[in-house]
Amino acid sequence: MPSGFYLVAVAGLLLGNGAVDAQAETIRVTIEKMAFVPAEVEVRVGDTIEWVNRDILVHTATVKGGWEVLIPAKKTASLVVREAGQIDYYCRFHPNMKGRILAATP
Repeated sequence: MPSGFYLVAVAGLLLGNGAVDAQAETIRVTIEKMAFVPAEVEVRVGDTIEWVNRDILVHTATVKGGWEVLIPAKKTASLVVREAGQIDYYCRFHPNMKGRILAATP
């Protein structure tokens, strides 16, 4: 068996016969002056959203009827996106703070 064929066969096994999984990314949302910046982010299912709270107050990223992430003052918190679609969220303590996640399948 030629060595070139062997390398192609091994590569096919390692890559799942040509299907390469997309690399998950971390998308950063900064909280400053009582606002999510950027207010809207585009992600893929499997990506992580990291909120960086630069305010002196505790905030949340809350989805009505869904999940909630507590983001302490001057700290970070994160969440792995598990479903596709438009996800609107807000801060439970400061409901005027709103954000949107547009999640697509990889």
